Amino acid sequence: MEDIEDLLIGSGGGAPPGFRLPINTVGMNPKKKPNPNGRNTNKKLSQIQDPLAPLFPKVPGTQTIYIKTFGCSHNQSDSEYMAGQLSAFGYPLSDNPEEADLWLINTCTVKSPSQSAMDTLIAKGKGARKPLVVAGCVPQGSRDLKELEGVSIVGVQQIDRVVEIVEETLKGHEVRLLSRKTLPALDLPKVRKNKFVEILPINVGCLGACTYCKTKHARGHLGSYTVDSLVGRVKSVVADGVKEIWLSSEDTGAYGRDIGVNLPILLNAIVAELPSDASTMLRIGMTNPPFILEHLKEIAEVLRHPCVYSFLHVPVQSGSDAVLTAMNREYTVSEFKTVVDTLTELVPGMQIATDIICGFPGTPAARMKKVPSTVVKKRSRELTSAFEAFAPYVGMEGRVERIWITDIATDGIHLVGHTKGYVQVLVAAPESMLGTSAIAKITSVGRWSVFGEVIETIPHINDKTASTNETRSQEKCFPGANNCETCACSTEPETCACGPESCGGQATSGECAVMKNVVLLEDRNNRNLLGWLLRKRKNQVEKRVENEIGLGSQKKQEQAQGRLGEWGFVDRALLGGMLVSFLTIVTLLVHLGFRIPSSN
Repeated sequence: MEDIEDLLIGSGGGAPPGFRLPINTVGMNPKKKPNPNGRNTNKKLSQIQDPLAPLFPKVPGTQTIYIKTFGCSHNQSDSEYMAGQLSAFGYPLSDNPEEADLWLINTCTVKSPSQSAMDTLIAKGKGARKPLVVAGCVPQGSRDLKELEGVSIVGVQQIDRVVEIVEETLKGHEVRLLSRKTLPALDLPKVRKNKFVEILPINVGCLGACTYCKTKHARGHLGSYTVDSLVGRVKSVVADGVKEIWLSSEDTGAYGRDIGVNLPILLNAIVAELPSDASTMLRIGMTNPPFILEHLKEIAEVLRHPCVYSFLHVPVQSGSDAVLTAMNREYTVSEFKTVVDTLTELVPGMQIATDIICGFPGTPAARMKKVPSTVVKKRSRELTSAFEAFAPYVGMEGRVERIWITDIATDGIHLVGHTKGYVQVLVAAPESMLGTSAIAKITSVGRWSVFGEVIETIPHINDKTASTNETRSQEKCFPGANNCETCACSTEPETCACGPESCGGQATSGECAVMKNVVLLEDRNNRNLLGWLLRKRKNQVEKRVENEIGLGSQKKQEQAQGRLGEWGFVDRALLGGMLVSFLTIVTLLVHLGFRIPSSN
């Protein structure tokens, strides 16, 4: 079957993004149902079952759509854009697949389990005779899969044409749209899964050629959005009330290399548009080591900003230089350590997430000698054991942090907030606090998050015009911002890939393990890297505890000096002012007393 792009009449290139094409310009193949007698009586049967159907077709835009998304945040953003366009054209959206008239499945090719889940869902949809539209990396990278027979397809860069695909599929046509040379617009209608979180794709594709990665075949070579278009989107979503902006791509660090700019330029431009009260926070997406090594100091400066989470995901994938070379990762273990050391040194409270592949090779590297499955499982168990022994939240109990609250926890009781270091904090608070920030005291720590209680909410002045320099000078150490102190790491589980922001590689002959703030090892020879990270983390915790003990001793000394020693600068200034005013009044009274004539 040919692509729709090849069947368009004329050379106009179709309709503008988000608009329907005329029906006569869309290529299609009517679905034919098999007849056990070998004759095609499809038309007659449909007319017998509903003779008025051709005269009164269902009005477009009235059918219910079910959308299922697999994979990374970039995929989630694509689904939100497609949902927005469908909703704008009147299509109701439903979370119940049974009541929907059509299923839209956005797929991921990161790992075998994701693709297997897609296969199962497609089979279920076919069994239920649901019209199916499949989007995402699987059809883009493997359009000839048997599972995709009989379903419509929309490519990763054609999400702005989803309305056309859906309408034709509902009419019984099998269509596909995969070829394109331009990026979808950023200002398309969007229905966010979380109204407080904007997932903003800054580029598609990447510059790498990792031997285990299948996504490069789907997302293609690097294609970056312009700084102006991204800044414009940021302004728009901030005005809409968004409280978190997640920059997403297959490799954030590679941004702009195809259009003559770089990531620090973009980050500084975006930060300049964020409200100066830090009511909207920026989270930088996954970046591979090679493309941030030359910008570490500039990126560290951005990560220190009050409106930016002190969090970054930098995948190491292996602790062996030999394996990294075979993976074609274009960096060494030493260079990865440089990234970690520099960021943790320059950014107070910096949290770094990473991931690794157990059982490399895979995908194009599958031609290499495979690691026996027993060895892969053994390594995975060893690494899991090391991870389970990791205590990321030691020392957090009793601390006071500023948190940004954007979601409801799965238990339906707590709200989910994050510290500046992106530590997940669960608080018992009313839903009216969603989209706000607050000062919270950490009351207890858990395995994947910490628990806290809200002490006070923080009012938002919503000043979006403040410059970056003004913001930094005015809010360098505002209460709870974590600018001037370290904080523990977050260990929320994520989808394994080159990173949670990417559609990374598929390790078909092994397992993939993801963890935060600790690097899993490729084999026993790589334990020096694990030891290095664990020692680094232990030293940070010990240093923090020592600082807290030191602060406690200092406070006791101040208490011994009397109550005045506990007063802050403002208190002393006020007291001094009162004394000066009192002396001035007394002096005036005395002066006036000498000038008043005696009644005698």
